[in-house]
Amino acid sequence: MSITAEAPRGGVVEYIGDTSYVFLLRNREIERFEDKHRGIFDAWDGFFGRGKKLNSKEVRDLLALALVGGGMKDSDADQVINSATPADLLRLYQIAQATIGMAFMPDALDEASKKKTITDQPQSD
Repeated sequence: MSITAEAPRGGVVEYIGDTSYVFLLRNREIERFEDKHRGIFDAWDGFFGRGKKLNSKEVRDLLALALVGGGMKDSDADQVINSATPADLLRLYQIAQATIGMAFMPDALDEASKKKTITDQPQSD
């Protein structure tokens, strides 16, 4: 039996502290983020220097919403995110970037694995 969490399509599994969590942005959570902060595509651009970077409040709210999308209750998601320290902020930023990336391109890792498998095979003469 394996107890390792697996991410659903479009989601990621990451650790905060010693616990793994499923982060999944669904349309509902994206809309909640946009209602409170800014458009999700503007946030995406901020990760790559094409727009304003996300501030710590936006990162924390995005991840709390992604935890809700992953099946957690709102209050529990807030508690997980609020337990993170300032030393965790860079890691939270990275998780937020991966979470949006997987929401936008849910099959990106599968395609990369397929390409790697194909290019790793020995060439026959």
